[in-house]
Amino acid sequence: MSNQLLYSLVRPFLFFMDPESAHDLTLPGLKRAHNMGLTRLLPKPAADPRKVMGITFPNPVGLAAGLDKDGRYIDGLASLGFGSIEIGTVTPRAQAGNPKPRMFRLPQANAIINRMGFNNGGVDAFVANVQASRFYQEKQGVLGLNIGKNADTPIEKAADDYLLCLNKVYPYASYVTVNISSPNTKNLRQLQGASELDDLLSKLKDAQQRLADQHKRYVPITLKIAPDIDSEQIKNIAESLLRHKIDGVIATNTTITRDAVKGLQHGEEAGGLSGEPVFELSNKVIRALKSELGDALPIIGVGGIFSGKDAVAKMDAGASLVQVYSGLIYRGPALVRECALAIRNNK
Repeated sequence: MSNQLLYSLVRPFLFFMDPESAHDLTLPGLKRAHNMGLTRLLPKPAADPRKVMGITFPNPVGLAAGLDKDGRYIDGLASLGFGSIEIGTVTPRAQAGNPKPRMFRLPQANAIINRMGFNNGGVDAFVANVQASRFYQEKQGVLGLNIGKNADTPIEKAADDYLLCLNKVYPYASYVTVNISSPNTKNLRQLQGASELDDLLSKLKDAQQRLADQHKRYVPITLKIAPDIDSEQIKNIAESLLRHKIDGVIATNTTITRDAVKGLQHGEEAGGLSGEPVFELSNKVIRALKSELGDALPIIGVGGIFSGKDAVAKMDAGASLVQVYSGLIYRGPALVRECALAIRNNK
């Protein structure tokens, strides 16, 4: 039985449940299946190595941050064939996130709205989970660690949270992602402003250089940005990335726009909208970034990938790698291999 057919049988049961409850059931189930050796039966993408940021990715299709915020399920997720796994967003201190319900499916639009709010167990527990994973212990692949700030940290002190997290996760990361684009932490997106971004990136770059000397290993830093930015903001962000020699940019996070889901049940819920409605928004940002950056630093494309064709479109827009999340929820693990094959055949 193919993994696509198997997921099509399981999905109605999962979609009958509250989205967060389904999430809390699926990931432990995946962990058990992996521990029993069942995930070895799943067909995996063929090798298609890509060297990006000095790192060799086994294939160009990664898992976006958000699915495994605490790093509890790294080994199970890695067994699905991803070329990289990004976990988090993690904050210095544990926090519960926003009140429930805080995640909503919009199946008519192949979309999800979430306002989770960086719910996680804190950076120390996060690091312990990374250290406990076989994926990390045996250096099985590429592991991105995504960092943020606590909700109660004033925005003018945000850099302190990012620096604390960077110091903690640096020794265990293949690369570190700085998330300044979630719409679910109050004022966080202010950090995308020109002066705020310059200040943050300057401090992060200084810390990265110090940590590279300390650990005798250079760990790239990427910046994750929102799709809800105009051409001037994109230009400013690109200039700041180049000025501070940041290693890559992830485009994009979820959107706060609702045009594509007007009139749908849950369409007006607060939070970030992901899935198919963000596909063209993120592509537009990727194309604009590529125009500004050229080949100076790589773009990781994420947002609304539901097919191999979508993954190829992200690459054609200017991405060097892609990541999936919402498409995985709707399509299942077969999406990973489909996207990797489509990109490989499009060389």
